Amino acid sequence: MAGARNGGGDLNFEAELFKAADKLRGNLEPSEYKHVALGLIFLKYISDAFELQRAKLEKEEYADPEDPEEYTAARVFWVPEIARWSNLKANARARDFEIVDPTTGKPRRVDIGGLIDAAMEAIEKANEATLKGVLPKDYGRPALDKQMIGDLVELFSDIGMHEEGEESKDLLGRAYEYFLSGFAGAEGKRGGEFFTPRSVVRVLVDMLEPYKGRVYDPCCGSGGMFVQSEKFVEEHGGRLNDLSIYGQERNNTTWRLCKMNLAVRGIDADIKWNNEGSFVRDEFSNVKFDFILANPPFNVSDWWRANLEDDIRWSFGTPPQGNANYAWLSHIYHHLAPRGTAGVVLANGSMSSQQSGEGDIRRKMIEADAIDCMVALPGQLFYSTQIPACLWFLARDKNANGHRDRRGEILFIDARNLGRMVDRTRREFSPEDIEKIAGTYHRWRAKGADFGLYEDVPGFCKSARVEDIAKHGFVLTPGRYVGTEDAEDDGISFEEKISELKKTLAEQIQASHKLEQTILWNFDRLSTQ
Repeated sequence: MAGARNGGGDLNFEAELFKAADKLRGNLEPSEYKHVALGLIFLKYISDAFELQRAKLEKEEYADPEDPEEYTAARVFWVPEIARWSNLKANARARDFEIVDPTTGKPRRVDIGGLIDAAMEAIEKANEATLKGVLPKDYGRPALDKQMIGDLVELFSDIGMHEEGEESKDLLGRAYEYFLSGFAGAEGKRGGEFFTPRSVVRVLVDMLEPYKGRVYDPCCGSGGMFVQSEKFVEEHGGRLNDLSIYGQERNNTTWRLCKMNLAVRGIDADIKWNNEGSFVRDEFSNVKFDFILANPPFNVSDWWRANLEDDIRWSFGTPPQGNANYAWLSHIYHHLAPRGTAGVVLANGSMSSQQSGEGDIRRKMIEADAIDCMVALPGQLFYSTQIPACLWFLARDKNANGHRDRRGEILFIDARNLGRMVDRTRREFSPEDIEKIAGTYHRWRAKGADFGLYEDVPGFCKSARVEDIAKHGFVLTPGRYVGTEDAEDDGISFEEKISELKKTLAEQIQASHKLEQTILWNFDRLSTQ
């Protein structure tokens, strides 16, 4: 664990830490263990941040280190004494000791698991406005191995131990993000529901360049889009206060992961949860955003509700009830500010599908100049699926934000040959790959030669006019325009296709039987005349 101990000097410390923590989980499923581990990293983070602020206050003549408002004013959570990491570490091996219950105020006996639950309860009670109902509180359950919990407390005690102040906090933020990624990989398809791979998010962020304004994700998962947006601002010398962050998440467990992820990063955000989702209960129905980044679940078939029939968001036509891809695009475009831009990850089928009116919606979007750029991605980038996907970039005004007038044009980028395999099942973009994709987009939309002059590159990128796209039936697969083969995978699984074919066949057989009965009935009627 040298990497975890010496901190920022070792860029592999997160991987070493995850490996060490993973050894401790024993037979516990990754989906269950992630809440145990991530909850403890969160506790360590807010305790370290609290102690850092406390040390500052103790040096100030008129400050009161025991006043919670001195902490909230500095965007630091107040941590009651029972929840401070020093207390958890001192009792990591304890099996039976007395505490004062933060909820009832009465004494009770606990082990290390019960102490952590009490710590979580105390923190939520002290910071109700932002953390109420967010933190995991089931460490005390009998089925959870208390030896393992104690081992984790001691392991995480080393994070940032030899680092000063903000560097220590950053290590914990890096650890939390890496653990999210690690658990997403371990959970496979289910893991993809809460985590978008960093390199994919980085492509979206680097292309959109969210320096200033409102950033929104209508299906925000564990908040990776927001973390990368703030990193982008930091790396380019911007001010974090210039960004306002908004998100919505339907899965309550994932919403809690997101709230903790942003708290560990010190990111102030308005993240809403309800179990109906952004289509049925849009928490930001009257808000417009400067940047929208989203990785919606692909090809969702059960999204429709009757009350959505005449929704204001369907400005290009009502999306098909059996697939939410164009509902997401319409929802996102509706929420763009007059100069707003969006980046959306969708299944490849969205670029060419003609089913249930999707082709008409796509044509209207193209004719309205709603689409700025299309990027074809390689397969195996995602935890949730091995199929290739694509990126849609939308713009409300293609003559805004200091860029050149791009009305009547769409940029196509075929990135299917980029990326490298990081293990047997998953591919990742390198920084050079990301720069190649984002740089091409920036040169194309730039006014003048600030980013260098844009040129079409056969097999990789092509700037196409709407008239050319119309000749191709308004299909948006980049391969068709850059001079490579179209991506054939439409993002629909073999099982789904077979199921749909069986359904269609059954309907046709039933119709055939009805026709037979009608013909026989007519023959019988003729024979009796």
